[in-house]
Amino acid sequence: MTQRIITGLALTAILFLALWGGGLWFAVPCMITTCLSFYEMIKATVQAGHKPVQWPCYLCLILSIPLYHFFGSVALMMPLVGWAFMLIAMNVIFREEPKLDDIMVSGLPMVSVLLPGLCMLGLQKAPGQGNQTLLLLMAFGVPLIGDTMAYFIGSRFGKRKLCPAVSPKKSVEGAVAGLVGSVVWAMALAGVFSIFMPIPPFWHFPILGLLGGVAGQMGDLFASLVKRHCGIKDFSNIIPGHGGMMDRLDSVYWASVVIYMYLNLAGGAFGG
Repeated sequence: MTQRIITGLALTAILFLALWGGGLWFAVPCMITTCLSFYEMIKATVQAGHKPVQWPCYLCLILSIPLYHFFGSVALMMPLVGWAFMLIAMNVIFREEPKLDDIMVSGLPMVSVLLPGLCMLGLQKAPGQGNQTLLLLMAFGVPLIGDTMAYFIGSRFGKRKLCPAVSPKKSVEGAVAGLVGSVVWAMALAGVFSIFMPIPPFWHFPILGLLGGVAGQMGDLFASLVKRHCGIKDFSNIIPGHGGMMDRLDSVYWASVVIYMYLNLAGGAFGG
C-alpha cells in the first residue's frame, strides 16, 4: 500500500506538471501512455491464446498521431480505424484456420485505447488554456476520485455485489459512493476555477461528474472483464504498486470519451 501511495503521488505530480505546461508538454506524455496501453492490450490478448493481426493496429496508431495533429478532429480518425479493421479481417479470413474472435480482439485496442486516447488529447481543443485544464482535470479526476471513494466506502460498508461475474469485490454501495465523489469533484473544480476565470453555467458540472463517473466505472469493469478473459491480474508491472498503464487509465479513457462528446455537443457553453 505504501508503494502504491508513493507511486500515486508521483504520477499526480507528473500530471499536474503536464497540465500546467499544456500544449506538447501534455500531448507527448498523453500519446506515450496511449502507446503503452495499446501494447498492453494487444499483449494481453496474445497471452489469452488469440492470434491478433498486429501490423494494421500499429499502422493505425502511427498514422493517427500526425493525422490528428494536422486535422484536429477525432471524428476524422474513424475512416482510418475502419480501414485498419478491414485489413485485419482480410488477413484473418485468408488464414488456414480463420477465427472470428481473432478479428474482434485485433480491433479491440483501436476502439478501447486509441480512440479514447485521442479524445483525451482532443480536450486540448477547448477554447482557452483555462477550459482545457478544467476539462482535463475533469477527465482524470472524476473517475480517479470516484474510484478512490468506491474503494474506501465499498471495502468498509459494501454488502451487495455490483457485478460479481466480472469484479467480485465491487459493491453497489461503493459504486454509489464513487458517483458521489465524482460529482463532488466536478463541482469543486467548477468552484475553484470560477474564482479565476469565467466558466460555463454551474449545472453543467454535476452532469459532467455523473456521466464521467458512470463511464469511469464502466471502463474499470471493462478492463476487469478483459483481464479475466485473458487470465491475468494486471496488464503489466510498469507502474510499481499499480500494475500497467492500462490498469491506471482504464476508467480515464472512458471518462475522456464522454467528456469529449459533451464538449462537442455543448461547446458553446465553453466558449466554442
